[in-house]
Amino acid sequence: MRSIIISCNIYVRKNWLLSVLIVTFLLFFYFILPSEIFVNPCSTVVYDTKGNLLGAKIAADGQYRFPHHQNVPEKFLHCITCFEDKRFFYHPGIDPLALSRAIYQNISRTSVVSGASTISMQVMRISRNKNNKRNIWNKLFEMFLAVRLECSYSKKEILSLYASNAPFGGNVVGLDAAAWRYFGRSSHQLSWAEMACLAVLPNAPALIHPGKNREKLLKKRNVLLSRLAQQKVFSEQDLPLYMAEPLPEKPLPLPIIIPHLVERIHKQLPGKISTVTINTSLQQRVNHILAVHHKQYAANGVNNLSALVFEVRTGKIRVYAANVILKNDAELGSMVDMINAPRSSGSILKPFLYAAAMDQGIILPQQLISDIPIQIAGFKPQNYNHTFDGVVPANVSIQRSLNVPAVLLLKEYGVEKFLFLLRKLSFTTLNKPAQHYGLSLILGGGEVTLLEVASAYGILSRSLSSYYQNNGKYDDAAYFLPYFLEKEKAANTLLTDNSLISHAAAYLTLNALSELNRPEEEAHWKSFSSNQRIAWKTGTSFGNRDSWAVGLNQEYVVGVWVGNADGEGRPEMTGVGFAAPVMFEIFKLLPKSAWFSIPYDDMLQIQVCRESGFKASPICPNIDTVWVQANAEHAPVCRYHTMVHLSMDKKYRLSDHCAKVAEMIHIPWFVLPPAEEWFYINKNMSYRQLPPFKEGCGMDQRKSPMELIYPREFVSIFIPRHIEGNQGSVVFEAAHTDPNASIFWHLDKNFIGTTKHFHQLAVNPPVGNHKLTLVDDKGNQIVKIFKVVNKN
Repeated sequence: MRSIIISCNIYVRKNWLLSVLIVTFLLFFYFILPSEIFVNPCSTVVYDTKGNLLGAKIAADGQYRFPHHQNVPEKFLHCITCFEDKRFFYHPGIDPLALSRAIYQNISRTSVVSGASTISMQVMRISRNKNNKRNIWNKLFEMFLAVRLECSYSKKEILSLYASNAPFGGNVVGLDAAAWRYFGRSSHQLSWAEMACLAVLPNAPALIHPGKNREKLLKKRNVLLSRLAQQKVFSEQDLPLYMAEPLPEKPLPLPIIIPHLVERIHKQLPGKISTVTINTSLQQRVNHILAVHHKQYAANGVNNLSALVFEVRTGKIRVYAANVILKNDAELGSMVDMINAPRSSGSILKPFLYAAAMDQGIILPQQLISDIPIQIAGFKPQNYNHTFDGVVPANVSIQRSLNVPAVLLLKEYGVEKFLFLLRKLSFTTLNKPAQHYGLSLILGGGEVTLLEVASAYGILSRSLSSYYQNNGKYDDAAYFLPYFLEKEKAANTLLTDNSLISHAAAYLTLNALSELNRPEEEAHWKSFSSNQRIAWKTGTSFGNRDSWAVGLNQEYVVGVWVGNADGEGRPEMTGVGFAAPVMFEIFKLLPKSAWFSIPYDDMLQIQVCRESGFKASPICPNIDTVWVQANAEHAPVCRYHTMVHLSMDKKYRLSDHCAKVAEMIHIPWFVLPPAEEWFYINKNMSYRQLPPFKEGCGMDQRKSPMELIYPREFVSIFIPRHIEGNQGSVVFEAAHTDPNASIFWHLDKNFIGTTKHFHQLAVNPPVGNHKLTLVDDKGNQIVKIFKVVNKN
C-alpha cells in the first residue's frame, strides 16, 4: 500500500502541469459562452390573444428584430435543416462530413465554395458580430463555440436562437419579423413555399432580397422545395402548386392598428412581446368609424377623436382608439393619446352627483330642483341654452344636463364629499384640494381622462350586472378596472361594495340616463327591435373645447371624446352633436344586452307627490307609489302644496276675516316661489297661479309676491368698461307672481325706473355700497344691499 501511495505522489508531481492545463481548459471552455448569447436591442411587439400583430416599434439600432420566441414553426425546422444543416440533429455542433466535403471542394477548386457552417456555428457567428471577417481563425473559433453551445442548449433551443436572430435582408432580423414584413402574417401561418423562401434568405441576405435578384431567389426556393418533396416532407403532388406561388414584393409595412397603445406599451415594456386584450376585428371597424367621422368633422376644424370599449364583467379593453390615425398630418395632434390626456370634464360627472345625492337621501329620483339664475360667491352658472325652467325634476335635469340644478345639488351635497367620492371611483387627475375646484367641479372645473370616465361609469354597470348574474343577490364582486395587458388583471381590481354607490342609486341613475333623447338618426330607437337600450351621457366643456359621450349596458362601456388636441374650441362642437353619434355607431357593432334587473333588495316603495316628486304630504292630491332607494323613508315631504280657501266660484281666495267656513272651498294648490314661478309658467302653460284675494280678505300669505333674481343680497358686482373707455351697465332682474303687476325701482332712495310684465332694468351704479329697493303697485317691498367693485 505504501509503495502505491509513493508511486501516486511521484505521478502527480510529474503531471501537475498537465492537470493545471486540463482544469484551465475546462474553465475556459465553461466560461467562454456568455450567459446571454444575444444582447442586441429588440423591437417592442404587441399581439392580440389570437396571435394577430397589432403593431411594433423598431429596435434602438434601427432593426426590426422581434424578441426571442421559443417556439419554432415545424415548417421552418424542416426547411432550414434541409437547406443549411441536414445533419443538425446528429452532430455535436460540427459536422465532420460537411467539413471534409468543404475542405476537398475548396482545395480542388482553389477558392472558397463551401463553408461547412452548421446552424450552431452560424448562431455563434451572428452573436459575435455579423461584420467579422471570414477567415480560418474565426471559423475555428466558431467551431469551438458551437461545440460549447451544444453542451448548454438543446437542439430546439439552438434552432430558436437562429430563427430569432438570423438576418433576412435589409433591416429585417429574425423569422417572426420577416414573416410579417414579407408576407403580412405570422410565421406559423406561412405556406411551404413562403417558408422555403425565408429559409434561403439568411444564406446571403445582402445579395438575395425579395425586392431584387428575384430569379436567384426563385431558383434557390424551388431547389429547396424539390428537396423537401424528395424527403417526403410533403407530397410530390403538391410540389407544382408550391412552386407556382409568387415571390413576395418589397417588404410590407407592419400593421398600424393601435399605434398609441403600442407607444404606451413601448414606454412600459420596451423590447418585449406583449399580449393585449384588444379585439382586432372590432378595433379595425372602430378605427374606420373614427376616420369617416373625422372627414366630416375636419371641415369644422375638429381634428381629433378617440374611443374606448371595454367589457364590464372582465375589465378587458377591447378597443383602444386613442386618436384618428393621420400618417401625413401629425401636426394636427394625431399622435397624442387622447384616452389618457386630461381634459375638462364638462357635464360628464353629473350622474355621479345625482346617484350620490340619492344615496344621502337629499333627493328622490323625480324631485323638483330649482332652476333659476343664481350667483354664489361670485360664481354665476348658466344653462347651456341660457334659459331657465324655474323648477325641474332631478332625473330630467340629468337627462337635459342642466347646470344650475347641478350646482345647487353640489352645494347641498358638499364639494369635499363629492371630490372624495370621485377619487374613490379612481379619478386620479382630480388631485387638487376642494377649494381649488369649488362648485365649478360639476361643470368642468376639473380635468379627467376618457379612460377614467369610462371606468367610473363601468362601476355603475358592474354593480347591477353582479345582481343580474346572481338571480337577484348581490355578490359585491371585484370590479376589474379597464386594462389592456393580459397580465394586469390582478393589479386592477376594485371592490364594488355599497360604500361607493348603492345598487339602487346606480339603477335609478342608469334608468334616467337611458331615457335621454338620442341624436336624430337614433331618435326612434324604441321602434326597432334590433336597437338596444343603453344608458348614456354627454358633456361639453367651456368654450366647446371637449365633447364627451359615454354609453353603457350590462356588457360594455363605450367612451368617446371629440375635440382638438391643442385645446382649440369650435362653436358648433357639442357632446350630443359630435361625440354621441360616434358612440351610438360603435354600439351598433356590439352584441345586444338585456336591460338591468331592478335591485328590489336595495329599494323600497313609497308614496310620492306626482307634481313635485317629493315624498307625499297629507294634502298632495295626486300620489304615485314608486320604487326608490332604501334610505328614502327619511326624504323631505312635499313643500309645494298648500291648502287654499276659495270662494264657491273658485275665483278668489278667502280668509276667516271675510267669510264663513261654510262659504269656502278648501283645495290643495301647487304653489311655486315667485322666482321659480316666473320662469316655470313661461314653459308650463298648464300651471295655475293662485287666484287673488277677494277685496278686504287679506294679503298673499307668501313672504312676498315678488322676488329679486339679480343681484342677490350682499353680492359684489364688477361692471366692465366698454372698448371706448366709458362705464358699462348691469341688468337687474326680478319676478312677480302677478303678470300684470308694476314694479318701481329705487337705487339709494332715488327712483330709477318702472317695469311691467318683464322686470329687467339696465343700471349703471358707481363703485361702492348701494341699497336697491323694489316696490310693487300693491305696496309689497324688497330691499337688498349690494356692492360695486373696481376690478383694479
